[in-house]
Amino acid sequence: MTDPLLPELLDLALEAARRAGALLRDGRPDDLAVAMTKSSPIDVVTEMDIAAEKLITGFLAEHRPEDGFLGEEGASSPGTSGVRWVIDPLDGTVNYLYGLPTWAVSIAAERDGETVVGVVEAPLRGETYHAVLGGGAFAGDRRLAVRPSPDLGHALLGTGFAYVQSRRAHQADVVQRVIPRVRDIRRGGSAAIDLCDVAAGRLDAYYERGLNPWDLAAGALIAREAGALTGGRPGEPASGDLTLAASPGLFAQLQEFLEELGAWHD
Repeated sequence: MTDPLLPELLDLALEAARRAGALLRDGRPDDLAVAMTKSSPIDVVTEMDIAAEKLITGFLAEHRPEDGFLGEEGASSPGTSGVRWVIDPLDGTVNYLYGLPTWAVSIAAERDGETVVGVVEAPLRGETYHAVLGGGAFAGDRRLAVRPSPDLGHALLGTGFAYVQSRRAHQADVVQRVIPRVRDIRRGGSAAIDLCDVAAGRLDAYYERGLNPWDLAAGALIAREAGALTGGRPGEPASGDLTLAASPGLFAQLQEFLEELGAWHD
């Protein structure tokens, strides 16, 4: 890690994620309720999403006031430094609302449009995933590496579903056609954790339609630094149309299969 800026950005991201994770873990009220909805009545925001984003942006702005922000709960400013923080303060809000453990804080730093640092804090797993561009991916001090690539028929996939009814119906149709062709499918409920599970060898691949930049920025870097390939439709980067992360020998097989199925359609 020869660039002196990257250790600074990593340290700030780790500390901001740690603080937000502690707030979410220890400050969750027993009567937690939905504060508002977004894309549909089941796409929810809680008071804790909002509080966590304020904590993160406040901490980062205190240390780097010239940086920009893009946050799920509304933080948006271009900044003047060339660095932008892409923040999902609570990825897996529905899991969190119901008391399920699969949720995380996701913080990425972009420099001149390229993701250079990614941190995913998963408090109820007791794990902090992080990566720096060109420096590998880690869970704590443990270096991460993707599993050896299986053929498609022996692959364990992760996926997720949108909150808009029409898109969910199409995604369910795609899953129905994917399941007979793979080992099995898991649906965890947090894109950031799913991407880290690819990095850690707990999934062979992950795909989803409809992700936003804050859903995937940190996790995708962590997956790539662990040896995965990431992308979208053939020849395109990961995006809201399709996000795919897989071990190298599996990536093209799965990408081609999802393209045949029209997984990127609504």
